[in-house]
Amino acid sequence: MLSAFVNSFKIQELRQRILFTLGVIFLCRLLSNIPIAGVDFGMITNYIKSSANSGTGFLDMFNLFSGGAVQNCAIGALGIMPYISASIIIQLMTAVVPALEKLAREGESGRAKITQYTRYLTVALCAFQGFLIARALESGQLYFPAEVVQIPGLGFELLTAMTLVTGTLLMMWLGEQMTERGIGNGISMIITVNIVSRMPSAVGAMISMFKPVDGVVRHSPFMAAAMLIMVLAVIALVVAVTQAQQKIPVQYAKRVIGQKVYGGQHTFMPLRVNYAGVMPIIFAQAILMFPSKLFNMLPWAGAKQIGAALSYGTNLYMACFGLMILFFSYFWVATQFNPVQIADDLKKGGGYIPGIRPGTPTAEFLDRTMTRITLAGAVFLTLIAILPTIMGKQFGIPYMVASFFGGTSLLIIVGVMLDTMRQIESHLLMRHYDGFLKKGKLKSGRR
Repeated sequence: MLSAFVNSFKIQELRQRILFTLGVIFLCRLLSNIPIAGVDFGMITNYIKSSANSGTGFLDMFNLFSGGAVQNCAIGALGIMPYISASIIIQLMTAVVPALEKLAREGESGRAKITQYTRYLTVALCAFQGFLIARALESGQLYFPAEVVQIPGLGFELLTAMTLVTGTLLMMWLGEQMTERGIGNGISMIITVNIVSRMPSAVGAMISMFKPVDGVVRHSPFMAAAMLIMVLAVIALVVAVTQAQQKIPVQYAKRVIGQKVYGGQHTFMPLRVNYAGVMPIIFAQAILMFPSKLFNMLPWAGAKQIGAALSYGTNLYMACFGLMILFFSYFWVATQFNPVQIADDLKKGGGYIPGIRPGTPTAEFLDRTMTRITLAGAVFLTLIAILPTIMGKQFGIPYMVASFFGGTSLLIIVGVMLDTMRQIESHLLMRHYDGFLKKGKLKSGRR
């Protein structure tokens, strides 16, 4: 594996892509550490140093996905999540709005138009969320006391909203550039880097869990051993399910053209168990990140009760979270996996699934098979996603620590790292270098 990393820098194109990706990551981390204008950075620093736990639930989760930008009161506090939310809304509307559905079928030009609409919606969401963050800073409801804002008022609110909009749009553009000129999916890579940047703080928080307080040990050494075993087991399980495939046998009929014989090959079609990857988790996380706050801002008592019931860690929150993961798993498969087109392509190429007639029966068979394996993948995602919440409620483990023992953070890190390694390995194998694994290559992504 070490030789594969060394060989990666021997290939000029791959070396340039890796260095470009590292440069973009540096800029994204810079955006997460430059504070918003009009706040007292010295007070922020002192408050962070004196605070053992800077937030709970919603804020901890928001801070994790922004790479600590919320805690730093930085211009990248919104992170890339508004763009993810806008993408979800546009994809949902594409399935129900005929005009958007027509655009989606127009090829490259239609997709470019939909991307443009997504960006417009991202600006609107950023402006709304930025204004809410500015008001929360002024009222002392976002980590810091209200005195952190030097000159409160409408001017500070407008400046903060514009700054946060600019930060998110810059991150969005950097992510697109990383996808085009770097390694891996840029948007997913930014989220992963933000999560990994919190790992040193998580390690420090985990160590402090086992330190005695006033001569009393809060957690036993057996719990430390159990946590270590658990994280290794969960990582192995996540990797296994992420790589798991259902292989559908495909036979190609022999065709004689002139004096040559074509076809007659026996191969297989890989259907991934976790076809949607980390996207259902990201979609569900992005949507459930704000309803509780929005309901609490309404003046009615009933709305505040709904907001409290939807707050992070409640039973209703976990139920909604799990149901949304199930929904988005099937939604992603429905939008990205087209069994009718696959069946038509097989038929045109002279291929067929043994025991299944070509055409409509093949499409129905693929649809049934994908439905069954998607259920298994969706249930797995749901169990892993709610694991940190259960650990926090039952064992009192801080969210920052629990998020690395399962849940969204681990799924995103594993999924993005595997995808990045596949891309690097494809460059290595194309130029006759060994990949990361000499015995058995990494399974490729969607085919």
